[in-house]
Amino acid sequence: MTSVSQVYVVDDDEGARESLAALLGSTGHEVKAFPSGVEFLEALEPDWPGCVILDVRMPVLSGLQVQEKLVERKCKLPVIIVTGHGDLPIAVKAMKAGAIDFIEKPFEEEVILESIKNALAIGERVHEENTIEADLKRRIEQLTPREHEVLVQVAMGHPNKVVAYELGISPRTVEIHRARVIEKMNARNLSHLVRLAIRAGLLPDDV
Repeated sequence: MTSVSQVYVVDDDEGARESLAALLGSTGHEVKAFPSGVEFLEALEPDWPGCVILDVRMPVLSGLQVQEKLVERKCKLPVIIVTGHGDLPIAVKAMKAGAIDFIEKPFEEEVILESIKNALAIGERVHEENTIEADLKRRIEQLTPREHEVLVQVAMGHPNKVVAYELGISPRTVEIHRARVIEKMNARNLSHLVRLAIRAGLLPDDV
């Protein structure tokens, strides 16, 4: 499994790229370096943890354009933008688009390391959140269509008799489905089951 301390460095300047990779490697980070945004996006996997450092000025795809591609892919990797002198408007635009920080070249080692530390902390939380969401989705997919209906009805606060009437089945059948739903969803109790359903977005908007 890829470490949550993974840092992806994307910079077309070979010297700058290798220098930053060496610095990060010496401080215990795992580093993957890419000479272009195109190569980074081609290699990117949806579940990559860590954070990414994007240089603003790169050919073909700028750092800002790479960031836009990440947003399009719903990739939640924390982004640090590296800018040159006079690129403040671009940096501000990147921050508005979701970048967590921007660093101006030339930067002090302490500055970039502190920024990466913060980004990795955010990245770890995001990775944990994604893992939880994926597990919840997997559990829901294990439900039969009828169990899914019972889950929604129960999560809406309907008692067994109402669920039975709504679905055209007996209260005893509802009880059986409800027990199976709780087991498959790995819910500790009814309130936990309701929270899981809400988190998964299964309840109608008007509930």
